[in-house]
Amino acid sequence: MHEVIICEKPKSSEKISNALSPKATKKSYKRVPYYEFEENGKKTTVLSAVGHLYSLVPIKSEKNRNKNRFFEVDWAPLYEIDKKKKYVKNYVDALKKFSRDADRFIHACDYDIEGTLIGYNALKYACGNDSVDRTVRMKFSTLTKEDILEAYENPISLDFKQIDSGIARHVLDFLFGVNISKHLTESVMKATSRYIQLSAGRVQTPTLSILVDREKEIKKFIPVPYWLIKAALEGGIIADNSRGKIWEREEAESILNKCKDKDALVKNVNIKKTKKSPPVPFDLGTLQSEAYGVFGFNPKRTQQIAQNLYIEGYISYPRTSSQKLPKSIKYDEILKKLAKNSVFKKHISKLKKPYKPREGKKKDEAHPAIHPTGTLTKGLNKDAQRLYELIAYRFISVFNEDAVIETMKVDLDIGEELFSFSRKRTSKMGWLKHYPFRKIENEEFPSIGEGDILKVLKILCEEKETKPPARYNQASLIRELEKRGLGTKSTRANIISILYDRKYVEGKQIEVNQLGEHLIDTLKKYCNKITSEELTRQFENELEEIISGNIQKDKVIQEAKVEVGSILDDIEKNKLKIGEELYEAYKESRIVGKCKCGNNLILISSPRTGGTFVGCSGYPECKVTYPLPYGSSILKTTCDKCGLPLISFGKPRQRACLDPKCGRDGKEPSNEVVGICPECGNELIKRSGRYGEFIGCRGFPKCRFTKSIEE
Repeated sequence: MHEVIICEKPKSSEKISNALSPKATKKSYKRVPYYEFEENGKKTTVLSAVGHLYSLVPIKSEKNRNKNRFFEVDWAPLYEIDKKKKYVKNYVDALKKFSRDADRFIHACDYDIEGTLIGYNALKYACGNDSVDRTVRMKFSTLTKEDILEAYENPISLDFKQIDSGIARHVLDFLFGVNISKHLTESVMKATSRYIQLSAGRVQTPTLSILVDREKEIKKFIPVPYWLIKAALEGGIIADNSRGKIWEREEAESILNKCKDKDALVKNVNIKKTKKSPPVPFDLGTLQSEAYGVFGFNPKRTQQIAQNLYIEGYISYPRTSSQKLPKSIKYDEILKKLAKNSVFKKHISKLKKPYKPREGKKKDEAHPAIHPTGTLTKGLNKDAQRLYELIAYRFISVFNEDAVIETMKVDLDIGEELFSFSRKRTSKMGWLKHYPFRKIENEEFPSIGEGDILKVLKILCEEKETKPPARYNQASLIRELEKRGLGTKSTRANIISILYDRKYVEGKQIEVNQLGEHLIDTLKKYCNKITSEELTRQFENELEEIISGNIQKDKVIQEAKVEVGSILDDIEKNKLKIGEELYEAYKESRIVGKCKCGNNLILISSPRTGGTFVGCSGYPECKVTYPLPYGSSILKTTCDKCGLPLISFGKPRQRACLDPKCGRDGKEPSNEVVGICPECGNELIKRSGRYGEFIGCRGFPKCRFTKSIEE
């Protein structure tokens, strides 16, 4: 008998094969690693995908061609679609070769919608459609030996409803993203004969719309002045007037006059204790939010690091929405393993048995909350180690006792005006002692009682203004998307990353640029459906309903075709107007400086290379262009010689003039003399240019002698 196990990634296949048999031998086919072992007359081959091996492409059909709409799609190997993915062919070939004589298949990809679909497509298209009928499923939440053996010995059937939901999600994203992006790009081409790459998507566009709405709130916000009255008391105490924000200057001045030269009478001292419960276990969203707040990791980075920690066997599966820790994960064993680390042991030794975690409300049928497996780390980089420790300490803290916070609130009378101040201190550390990522409040309580008189040193009147709503950061935007039911736990970070990649947004506090804002304005004017949260949320709910068996995949896809068709009809009706408005917005957002002809210099996307360069907006009359090195960014500072913008590029980052022929980098020439010019006798000095440091003649531009540093 021959069984074939299909894993999601090479590292997973190594973990699984080593867990299943000490006799597993690593081999290679077309440079693709695979594992083999034989026991009790059964031969097992462990193979791997490299994420998705297949992707959707439009079918070359009359229907697609006539309407210029890609509604009929099929799966094709990724290496046929993307030239950069040629290596995928070897993985597909390996699956084809070793599946020919297989009697049984085991789907061992990650247990979520994406992992399920990766394995299903590998089976159906590489191993042959009949392989699906001979397939069972391994379900595990950690890549530990115990979990892998348990999943192998107790396989489950393929969940075809989960598969259908995965297929439907990919088809919907294709129908919306490819068709609408294509038609928007074509509208600009038809209206202006210019190519710009525009991007819209089923979840991406409503997300951008949320950011645009916030941007407009900020722009139209008119600050309103208000006043805060405070009293500076002896002992370094600052007390606040109970009226809070005062909107009239006259009222503020009246309070100041009443309090002038008055001391403070202590009317009431109230000290109370409140329990502060331990945090709940991490789901992906709360992990992303905490890692952003503690380390500044953006959500996509957190997700990538967590996925790697999972593959290495250090933590459980991270793409979960659960805040539950079932007993089946065996708390005792995990904590016992963690305690082999002397630092963790100090915290674990304080826990009381029987262990009982504090859990959150959110559930996930597929996986528990994120937790360490108990395997101690070796050789992790700094960021991975920090995220692992965050997860480990969080896990330890959820089994701990409540902290107790004491709050002192003191009410004061100053000239018949009520003031108050408060202090907080931690009277019982509880879980706070075991989770070093929370600020400990330990303010000193002054020794005062009711009836005491406190000397007022000064009455302060602070004039302030109301502030506009805060911009989202990546972590708060993920929380907002979750609250609104847009996207999934696995896709939200990537959606935000796409908005940055498309240059619609920028900055840590997310700011929408002119192109992003005008794109949403134009879409709302001519085809509002694509910006609709309700439509996106409806499809998200229906994709969940497919898994529940309450709706069929084909019905959801057909509904999507109708909705996309309606959006494309709206674009077609207003194609020239949309194209003109988007191109004007595009030009404004891409301006980087002034051309010598008087027109603007703008960033231009190259349809041939996929890269960008700077060119004159007056083309074809003015044909001035400047190349941009890969990964470069335009700076706001300008070259002190020619006035063009400086660019930043390379690793480590270097600065240079936009014009590679300028010969200046916007800095004063270096005074470090390294020799004498052999051509003119002037001094040779170190310079920085577009491609790094070099040696040049101080007599430039009359003398153009240069050498590399090495020469």
